[in-house]
Amino acid sequence: MVDQSIAGSSTMATASDGDRSGRARIAILALCLGLAVAVLLSLTSGASDVSAVSVVGDWLLGAAPGNEALSARDRLIVYDIRLPRVTLGVLIGAALAVSGAVMQGLFRNPLADPGLIGVSAGASLGAVSVIVLGATVLAPITSMLGTLALPLAAFCGGLVTTLVLYQVATRRGQTSVATMLLAGIALAALAMALTGILIFMADDRQLRDLTFWQLGSLAGATWQKIGSVGPVIVLALAAMPFVARGLNALALGEATAGHLGIPVQRLKYTAIVGVSAAVGASVAVSGGIGFVGIVVPHLLRLAIGPDNRYLLPASALLGACLLLLADAVARTIVAPAELPIGIVTAIAGAPFFLWILLRKRGVVDL
Repeated sequence: MVDQSIAGSSTMATASDGDRSGRARIAILALCLGLAVAVLLSLTSGASDVSAVSVVGDWLLGAAPGNEALSARDRLIVYDIRLPRVTLGVLIGAALAVSGAVMQGLFRNPLADPGLIGVSAGASLGAVSVIVLGATVLAPITSMLGTLALPLAAFCGGLVTTLVLYQVATRRGQTSVATMLLAGIALAALAMALTGILIFMADDRQLRDLTFWQLGSLAGATWQKIGSVGPVIVLALAAMPFVARGLNALALGEATAGHLGIPVQRLKYTAIVGVSAAVGASVAVSGGIGFVGIVVPHLLRLAIGPDNRYLLPASALLGACLLLLADAVARTIVAPAELPIGIVTAIAGAPFFLWILLRKRGVVDL
């Protein structure tokens, strides 16, 4: 009976736009193909040119003696430098886009973003703490953790922010979404203020590191970093589809969702923890990459409708594609130098965000 109610809520949530399930399935298949193309393009883009034919040929014939399609140098570039970067780009793009879709469903607002609840600011505070204090106050920790100190500190910063936020917004076992939003803004402001103090204390070398990190980049991708944050992102993404039907019901209001048998409080908790884990782990290794969480879900919602059963997987695929394409642009537009990827996503995402705002005000008509 509950399953029928939930399924009914999914139908009602999409009724205003018609049944777009067929279009959504086709879009997901097309995005799978697009992701494969984006991966191949990303592996062959950069200061060192490697043809797509050579890469595909190496995948098919590389193991056969005498049939190596790539030289030893190109193999090093593709598999030891670019492949970890592509893998990290896919994980982060999917995490940011799905987190944005979940936040928009939770707040029932297409302008919602993971940064609203302060997770990104908390993660940034943790990372900046390691960069500025890593050689002094935090020297014992950084020497013990090595290169893992920065991503772990950022993840812990996002996690602590989430726990504080949840405690503030929860009263008598009920979590208020409005209180969560306001508390998230306050915690983000506090984290940014503490980050500002640390930046004020930084020397010239640390300021350069901080500036580059805050603009976002996939340049430091290694298999070790992927091993440290990849499982967290994968687990968070794996949990997101289980909230899809609940988010569809939540679009009708919390009271209605509760009457339909949706455990609203557990849904909120799962969504918040999943978003926090995904965003915190992403910021930990890539720095600040904006607009992916807003642009991707909203664009897909216009194309395939608001049904989260299709919106969440489609967001993961499109987010991964867009971040890989943005990274390819960042690596080639000023080659052999590299443009921070956060600049590319901001240039592309900011006009789209303004268009969303104007459309919401009725200035832009579809």
